[in-house]
Amino acid sequence: MPSFPPVPLTLEGSAVLHQFFRFNWTAWRALPAAEQAAIQADFAATLKSLERATPDGPIQSGLFSELGHKGDLILMHLRPTFEDLNQVELTLAQTRFSDFLTQVHSYVSVVELGLYESSQKVYETASAKAADFSPEWNASVAESLNRASTHLMPRIYPPIPEFKYFCFYPMNRKRETGANWFTVPFDERIRMMQEHGLIGRRYGDRVRQIVTSSIGFDDWEWGVTLFSDDAVAFKKLIYEMRFDEISAVYALFGQFFLGVRLPIDNLPNWLQGKI
Repeated sequence: MPSFPPVPLTLEGSAVLHQFFRFNWTAWRALPAAEQAAIQADFAATLKSLERATPDGPIQSGLFSELGHKGDLILMHLRPTFEDLNQVELTLAQTRFSDFLTQVHSYVSVVELGLYESSQKVYETASAKAADFSPEWNASVAESLNRASTHLMPRIYPPIPEFKYFCFYPMNRKRETGANWFTVPFDERIRMMQEHGLIGRRYGDRVRQIVTSSIGFDDWEWGVTLFSDDAVAFKKLIYEMRFDEISAVYALFGQFFLGVRLPIDNLPNWLQGKI
């Protein structure tokens, strides 16, 4: 594929925001019980309005109680546009409850579905119709992407899965001498991605994942969010992937964040130190 772009085709969908907060327990405990009740009730109502667009609609905002020293609460939001995400931020900031939250980390990205296995075929089909990179060639590629986007809509605009545990981490592909992912021949990258994907599919009955791209949006290149009813499944999946060629040779990982789903109706219990 000497004249084809070395970049795999991708489909983009929901804009995504992860928010990580530390809660000011000292200030909260100083409030009268009646004021606490009013503040948490208002916040819970706001969260419920953000959780679903309609009462029976898919979950588009999820709340989690964070484990470890990195924070106390995690919110994940999926929306059609970045403007919608910005509105979510502003809406939350208007609540009294936000006075007790300090955002210690956040992550902005977009749901991405990489088409490594089909990119070569799409490029070859376009080249059979027109000269590479001509307007007609570009139109053929765009048409293929539009068809794929329609077919894969549930995967690029997913709901937040209703599982008990949450794990998030950002990652990069290496750009080092002797281990530069972006200089590996296209066919080799396709092979490695296929092998990498087989591991994830073996855990498909236990772990759901949402892969997002943050290139141009945040400090890392991709974010991975995992959901499961068995937290140990995260460890097993990620550990097995460490032996995969892509992870062993070409991957760099950021901090990991682990949370337990916190139903909005359970927020009063959480504020009393109960999960």
